[in-house]
Amino acid sequence: MANSNDDDKYAEQIKMLAGKPYFGGDPYLTELRKQSQERTANLAVVRNEPEKYSAAIRELLGTVGDDKAIMESPVFFDYGCNTHVGKRFYMNAMCVILDCARVDIGDDVLFGPSVQVYTAEHPVDPAARLTGVESARPIKIGNNVWVGGGAIILPGVTIGNGVTIGAGSVVTKDIPDNVVVVGNPARVVKHV
Repeated sequence: MANSNDDDKYAEQIKMLAGKPYFGGDPYLTELRKQSQERTANLAVVRNEPEKYSAAIRELLGTVGDDKAIMESPVFFDYGCNTHVGKRFYMNAMCVILDCARVDIGDDVLFGPSVQVYTAEHPVDPAARLTGVESARPIKIGNNVWVGGGAIILPGVTIGNGVTIGAGSVVTKDIPDNVVVVGNPARVVKHV
């Protein structure tokens, strides 16, 4: 059983993962983000060594569906361990996943360059923002989804299966299965 010091150490992480307000500058969370940056940097170093590369992806992410995941450097994760990808995941360069909450990505998902996935939210009240307290909501992306370059997916969104998100779109709400969405905010333009 954990002692009270351990409980204190993990308190902000527990709140963060539960979707409750938490202090983003917490020392333990800061250390976890530093570890994620080190693991992400290692991806570029081992990119041309298939066994080491696959192991590096597994070390960074929470779960990986198979050894066919590809993430083109540079990429950025807040934590990495809160992101879970399915089989045959592909992430082009310059992508950012702020995984303060869980991010679930299905099988056969492709990210174009500079895709941004944000679970983190900050207060809109300026005085509240100065406290360093933030919150996060999970994101779920279904199977066989193509996210075009420069698209942004905001906190709490669920994206269905068979979806295409046009380049530069900003996804602010849930997207149903088998549609094409474009724009800011993203809207359905076609059923497939």
